[in-house]
Amino acid sequence: MKLHQLSLFLENRPGTLKLPCKVLADAGINMLALTVADTQEFGILRIIVKDWQKAQTVLKDDGFVVKVTEVVAIDVPQKPGGLDVLEVLDQAGQAIEYMYAFAGSKQGQHAALVFRFADPDAAIAALSRGGISAVAPAQLFERMGA
Repeated sequence: MKLHQLSLFLENRPGTLKLPCKVLADAGINMLALTVADTQEFGILRIIVKDWQKAQTVLKDDGFVVKVTEVVAIDVPQKPGGLDVLEVLDQAGQAIEYMYAFAGSKQGQHAALVFRFADPDAAIAALSRGGISAVAPAQLFERMGA
């Protein structure tokens, strides 16, 4: 089960982060997760939304360059040791390009980890062999109250 993540390149200067956020808000699109990676000159805003195609369209229509990538999400217990999944990925030789997490499930017992892998299908297979299921997009959005 893969999710579509939107990535936008933004100049690293005051005020640029609010621009795509406002475009999405004005279109009625709620961001479920976001992360920003930066350098001195630019940043990469990565977001997950329920209707990624609509988000991609409104952002492009507003002049943003948007790249869509496939990421994998899993649920982990929101407690110490909840990142044991990293051992499964390590043993399977799956390199993580990047990862971010967000908490706040409706039950307050789980967090979601979002991974970017070079080969998401191979990573999903490795997780499955380790007894860990990737979360389907609809399940993730429901669990997180989106």
